[in-house]
Amino acid sequence: MANKDAAFGFRPTRHLTGGQIRAEEYAIAANYNTAIYNGQVVGAVAAGGIAIASAGDTQNAGVFGGVFYTDPTTSKPTWSNYYPADTNASDLKATVYTDPMIVFEAQHDETGTAAMNHANLDFVGTSGSAINGQSSSEIDTSTANAGSSAGGNFKQIGISTDPDNSDTGSANANAYVTFSTGEHIHKLVTAV
Repeated sequence: MANKDAAFGFRPTRHLTGGQIRAEEYAIAANYNTAIYNGQVVGAVAAGGIAIASAGDTQNAGVFGGVFYTDPTTSKPTWSNYYPADTNASDLKATVYTDPMIVFEAQHDETGTAAMNHANLDFVGTSGSAINGQSSSEIDTSTANAGSSAGGNFKQIGISTDPDNSDTGSANANAYVTFSTGEHIHKLVTAV
């Protein structure tokens, strides 16, 4: 059965050691000019904040899970599934899944297979929906480099068990991934 082509970013599903999935708070600079969507990979920036990440970045902080701030128009405390670009608030606090032991589920943009398990892969796409706040990021299937020491943001550890998106014979299968060593701030020896 063909998979559903419905990218959702990177969704935390479990912890490699059986631990509890927890998120951390990180600041977003007031008036940051790029929207950040739920499930989007974010990078660490100086002074402890975050910004949107790009494929190949090595300063990844984790995966964005939403933001809390005081709405500059209504002065009301606001929770949003995504960060609207250019929000002029001084108290922007993002929820970020930073633990490098978290396993994420994401969709391949092409035909992902079990042969890609333990391969490094980047992600593709940095947009999403302003209606539901969900990211449209996916695993960039064409970057799979099994057996290579070349970097990739994520390492695939298995194909999803989702019955609607586990067909490895067609495009858009979901897979389980973790951040690769050398691509995540908690797996680096150098400072940001």
